[in-house]
Amino acid sequence: MAAPHAHPPTLLPSAPAPRPLPVSPRGGARHDKMAQPPVPLKDMKLLDVKLGQLPSWLAMRDFTPGGIVGAFRRGYERYYNKYINVKKGGLGGISMVLAGYVVMSYIWSYSHLKHDRRRKYH
Repeated sequence: MAAPHAHPPTLLPSAPAPRPLPVSPRGGARHDKMAQPPVPLKDMKLLDVKLGQLPSWLAMRDFTPGGIVGAFRRGYERYYNKYINVKKGGLGGISMVLAGYVVMSYIWSYSHLKHDRRRKYH
């Protein structure tokens, strides 16, 4: 007969208690990974640039025709690889292109639509 206070055997080993992260001298928890070196302003993405750095970041951009074509090519390749060239795709990538086309065509024909809207047909 089993003892009335016996605990059932556990199938999982007991996990060690979580240890706290070491504290840096400036306060706050320090990550186990080494700090990443700072990215030069020239190589930063637009979303990573702070507002005060924006004029100098724009001054470093290549606004020659070749630079603009290269920027469009890189943007197209990023879009294509993220939304179109995937194993299990959906309608998201193509629907964004179609929505962009609808918005652009409306913007291009807005002045004509605005003019027709105010015209009286009687």
